[in-house]
Amino acid sequence: MHNFKTVDIKGKQYVPVNERIKYFRTSPDYKGWSMRSEIIELTKDRATIIARIYDDKGVERASGLAYELSGSSYINKTSYVENCESSAWGRALGCLGIGIDTSIASADEVETAIEQQLPKKTSLGSVVNALLKTETTDKLDEFYKLSKTYDWDKSELEKIEIIYNNKKATFEGDK
Repeated sequence: MHNFKTVDIKGKQYVPVNERIKYFRTSPDYKGWSMRSEIIELTKDRATIIARIYDDKGVERASGLAYELSGSSYINKTSYVENCESSAWGRALGCLGIGIDTSIASADEVETAIEQQLPKKTSLGSVVNALLKTETTDKLDEFYKLSKTYDWDKSELEKIEIIYNNKKATFEGDK
C-alpha cells in the first residue's frame, strides 16, 4: 500500500488530487494508462467535467464527474473550470482505488463544501477572534483571504486589515 501525503480537514485525512495524479503517473501498475477529461457543460456560471481513465489497451477503467459553480468559493471566483477538472480527476482516480482510504472526495472538494456551508455574513468579533488565535502565517493568510469573501462594510474591513497586518508583523518579528 502506498503512503500518500494527506491533509487534515475536520479531523479526517484526505489525499489531495496532486498526490493521486503523481501516483497514477509514476506507479508501474499504471504504465501506459491515460486520463482524459471532457467538458460536459461550460457557461459563465458553471462547469461540468468528466474525467475518464483508460488502461494500456484503451479500455475505460474508471471515471469521475464534477460540477462547480463560478464564484461559489474563493478559488472558484477565478478558477471554477480548473477546479472542476481537478475534482473530476480526483474522483476518477478515487474510483480506480487511488487514495481513497477515507473518502473518494478530494481534499479540495471537502474544503469547498465546508466553505460553501459558511454563512455569508458572520460577526466581526468571531473573525477578529479567529485572526488573533491563528498560530501560523499560512493559516493567517488563508483565513484572511476567506474573511474577505464576506460582505463587510468599509469600517469592518479596515478593522480586519489592521488586525491581520498586526498579527502578520508579530509573526515576522518572531523570526
